Amino acid sequence: MILVTGASGTLGTPVTRRLAEAKADVHGLSRRAREPEAGVTWHKGDLWAGEGVDEALGGVETIVHCASDPLHPKRDLPAARKLVEAARRQGAPHLVYISIVGVDKIPYGYYKAKFAVEKLIEDSGLPYTILRATQFHTLPAAVFNVLTKVPGVTGLPKGLRDQPIDAGEVAERLAGLALGAGPARRVDDMGGPEILTAEEMMRDYLKARGLRRPVRLPIPLPGGAARGFREGHHLTPEHAVGKRTWRQFLAETHTRP
Repeated sequence: MILVTGASGTLGTPVTRRLAEAKADVHGLSRRAREPEAGVTWHKGDLWAGEGVDEALGGVETIVHCASDPLHPKRDLPAARKLVEAARRQGAPHLVYISIVGVDKIPYGYYKAKFAVEKLIEDSGLPYTILRATQFHTLPAAVFNVLTKVPGVTGLPKGLRDQPIDAGEVAERLAGLALGAGPARRVDDMGGPEILTAEEMMRDYLKARGLRRPVRLPIPLPGGAARGFREGHHLTPEHAVGKRTWRQFLAETHTRP
């Protein structure tokens, strides 16, 4: 039995789908009650509050921990601690965790929370596997969507690059790790197929949306986190294993008005 936390989220949804397609006994944990779904048993539970977690973990052999809260990163560690404690009460299930490339080198609040969860899992005594991936395509797309709602010139940070990856490809890898031979500790990072500048990505986004507007790079970003991003600690060029490119993502998700 495999339990996916955050099973209705951006990553959890395709992970759950792929496990169901593999005929696994897959269970999904969600904060809201879900309608029955073919191949998936749903559980209502809240990791932050610790509600419904023990019940969802009954008989589970593997946990794929996708639940996370980028808007409230301080919740991630307490939520993961409740998950680990509940898992210990059920024995020693294999815990598969998705993290982000650069969490150990970039002092950004959400990254620090993800790294703290990594350390918690490593010290938990549970068998575990941790995969770090680069940002999903949907993140820069959401940022650009907000930026283009502001009239006038679109301003972008200087020196910022990204290596976006398809969430479905990361889901495929996570499902494979959950169904695989067993815990592997830290596995190879997973990055998108190309490294692009923010300007290149924005121009591709504007073209896909059929929008015309000037793009400038006037915004200096101060602080250690910004320095870490400029230095590329969130990139993994040696593990550019993704297939779906940024332009392919845009072509498949945006149509011109």
